[in-house]
Amino acid sequence: MPVAKGSASVAENTDRNDLPQATVVPKRRTRISVVWIIPVLAAAVAIGIAIQRILSEGPTITIVFKAAAGIEPGKTFVKYKDVNIGQVSAVELSNDFTRVTVKAKIAKSAAGLMVEDAKFWIVEPRISLTGVSGLGTLLSGNYIGFGAGSSTKKAREFVGLDEQPVVTPEERGREFVLRAATLGSHDVGVPVYFRRLLVGEVIAAELDKDGKGVSIRIFVRAPYDQFVTTDTQFWNASGVDVSLNASGFQVQTESLIALLIGGIAFEAPPGAGAGPAADANAVFQLFATRDAAMKGPDLDVEHYVLVFRQSVRGLSVGAPVEFRGVNIGEVTRIGVEFDPKTFNFVQPVDIRFYPDRLRARSLDSGATLPPPKTAEERLKRAQLMVDRGFRAQLRTGSLLTGQSYVGVDIFPKAPKVKLDTSKVPLEIPTVPGEFEELETSVASIIKKLDRVQYEKIDADLRKAIGTLDQTLKDTDALVKRLDAESVPALDRALEAGRKALKSAEGTLDPDSATVTDLRETLREITRAAASIRALTDYLERQPQSLIRGKPAEESK
Repeated sequence: MPVAKGSASVAENTDRNDLPQATVVPKRRTRISVVWIIPVLAAAVAIGIAIQRILSEGPTITIVFKAAAGIEPGKTFVKYKDVNIGQVSAVELSNDFTRVTVKAKIAKSAAGLMVEDAKFWIVEPRISLTGVSGLGTLLSGNYIGFGAGSSTKKAREFVGLDEQPVVTPEERGREFVLRAATLGSHDVGVPVYFRRLLVGEVIAAELDKDGKGVSIRIFVRAPYDQFVTTDTQFWNASGVDVSLNASGFQVQTESLIALLIGGIAFEAPPGAGAGPAADANAVFQLFATRDAAMKGPDLDVEHYVLVFRQSVRGLSVGAPVEFRGVNIGEVTRIGVEFDPKTFNFVQPVDIRFYPDRLRARSLDSGATLPPPKTAEERLKRAQLMVDRGFRAQLRTGSLLTGQSYVGVDIFPKAPKVKLDTSKVPLEIPTVPGEFEELETSVASIIKKLDRVQYEKIDADLRKAIGTLDQTLKDTDALVKRLDAESVPALDRALEAGRKALKSAEGTLDPDSATVTDLRETLREITRAAASIRALTDYLERQPQSLIRGKPAEESK
């Protein structure tokens, strides 16, 4: 039977309501087993230790060396002031195989020292004449030395020094630069002295870019660096300075070390004021000797040329130019020139003249006259001096060494010379040297001897010899005549003299009658003299007795 549509829907709803309904039940939590607690705690501790280690570890740095002698991973330390601040962790060649890359773990406490200008070097045993260093490495092995920098910028890659520095970066003091023509014995480590106290050393030396000199860098330790002022002079104190002067024979040296390996000394010239302290890296000239350093610098310099027509053997560059024993210049060049037409050779000698050493002074007032300032005034002064006989002469300074020097003086009899002002430098006239004058005198004597008529002298000499021979013959005849005539008479006279002497000896014999009579006579004379003396004394007492006679009392 057909069912109505509405009736079907009702029946369907009724069936749905009869179906069971789902109920939502919350999920049940699973309990963690006690077995997992221990691994979790262990993992937490391990993570904490790892974090603490990471936080406590310092940085890892890379140092590039030219070579890595004695450097071993895990054994070699990085030391600062003899304290370990790190350890080498790896050593390997660079990518181009030309250098060695060293990696080192640095302690966190020293991490702040790893800045851009920090220095690293390899410390190994070193023995030199200046001392012994790095002896501790003989037992512990080489280590990497460290020098603190002053930069504030951190760095992790560095280039190590090829050699161990003489002065550590933290040592107090200042560096200075000395200029010299040659290095001499001033190698790295050579001592620097101040009043014979060791105050520093040479830390570097290099050739100038133009190749005409060297620059020597020295380090002067504090507090001695304050004595390096703008007036300070440096000189070479190497070896022994031997001098012979009016005070006697003098030998000076700084120390035995300076004698063996060299040295540099500095001091302010006598009379110099307390100038301001020199700046770091100030440049000074290095003099050869103390005398050269102590004398004041010659600010005014004039250049002249001397033309000699004689040998200049013994004269060398640097030889003094003296005026009556006073050094007023030095020789700067010696040459030789010739005239192709006449083929005459001359030896030009260039000199450096210091006019301040030859001052003009009025003998009346005693005032020092100002030196010439312009070129015209200098030419006028030079011509005036040449007109008065100012000449240069080559002289011998030592017969033992044969060294010569240039002496200038006034030669009043020198011929007049007009200076050629067109020549630069100006030519000062010369006179023959001492030996040349001697050679001229000897040559003149020889010429005079050549003009002597030796044949006439020979004839006169022969005639004189003949006359002398005749004279000798006459003398011999005279002697023979005297021997024949005078000798017998002389013998008779001598015999008579002997007889007279014998008779005189008999007369003067003490036992002879003549001597006995003479002795008695002398006694009588003595008695008479005594009587006369007694009479004289009486008359002095009684002069009236000459008139009245002797008194009665006295006559009894």
